[in-house]
Amino acid sequence: MAADHGSKQVILSGIQPTNRLTLGNYLGAIKNWVKLQSDAACYFMVVDQHAITVRQDPSELREATWFALASYIAAGIDAEKASIFIQSQVPQHAQLSWILNCYAYVGELSRMTQYKDKSAKAGSNIPVGLFTYPLLMAADILLYDSHLVPVGEDQKQHVELTRDIAERMNSLYGADTFVVPKPFIAKIAARVMDLQTPTAKMSKSAVNENGSIFLNDTPKQIENKFKRAMTDSETEIRFDIEQKPGVSNLLSIQAAITGDSIENLVARYVGKQYGHLKLDTAALVIQELEPLQKRTQELLQDKGELNRILKKSAEAAQAHAEKTVQRVYERIGFILPTGAR
Repeated sequence: MAADHGSKQVILSGIQPTNRLTLGNYLGAIKNWVKLQSDAACYFMVVDQHAITVRQDPSELREATWFALASYIAAGIDAEKASIFIQSQVPQHAQLSWILNCYAYVGELSRMTQYKDKSAKAGSNIPVGLFTYPLLMAADILLYDSHLVPVGEDQKQHVELTRDIAERMNSLYGADTFVVPKPFIAKIAARVMDLQTPTAKMSKSAVNENGSIFLNDTPKQIENKFKRAMTDSETEIRFDIEQKPGVSNLLSIQAAITGDSIENLVARYVGKQYGHLKLDTAALVIQELEPLQKRTQELLQDKGELNRILKKSAEAAQAHAEKTVQRVYERIGFILPTGAR
């Protein structure tokens, strides 16, 4: 049976620690996690195992993992309310992933859009992990009996695959083998767009770094990037994703930070120029990120405190994950270790 969280829904999400976390990661994911943690049983990961589908420098990966962990906490994720952990420190993720490999189909994985995109860039030497990592993501979700998975539109397909596998195994081994999850997509700033190419999502690995605001950018860097943000040849400030993606992106960023409606924001810019919108957005982002940046650096200087938080959260996550693995092992016919319950 699934673990009992009372009446609370279970939410799981995570971000890869590769490159640098962006404003898109913060507004589209982490800031929403902070709001969710009081009303749900939340598990928030740094997904370092997903990161190695692309070759990583070991020292850079370690530092990026610490930075991501510190950023979560600095943003307001509370270890007393949510479990915060590093994916590779909970071995059940890999254990369940192998089992799901045996219940998923090649055709399903071949249809994954991200695999098609990433494999096209990988050349002839495509890592097997690039093909099968949606099954590791499925294991991440199913381990914690997750009801909701906060994702961007680009990851929704992976949650649908997870649902298909969960339903398949439930039909074989009992309806309570897995909780069947649903994607959760925030309505505001679920996708923060690139400042230079506002039809594309802001990315940690953007070729042109001027299109991305990184969480460790200085105030001057942030201001300069917004000053250079792509808009259009018109002068009217209005929300129109098709015709004015750059302007709409700046308005969405403001809405995500202030909580104000797009309509109210647009009304404030009647008769104003794009320059006002750009500078105002830059000022809001600088103000929003300043305390986060300060706290992140304090935590990075105190690895003992980070390790304390990590140890406590990882133990809680591993205890839940182990119950799920034992349940699945028993259902599919594996002999449980002596002493397992």
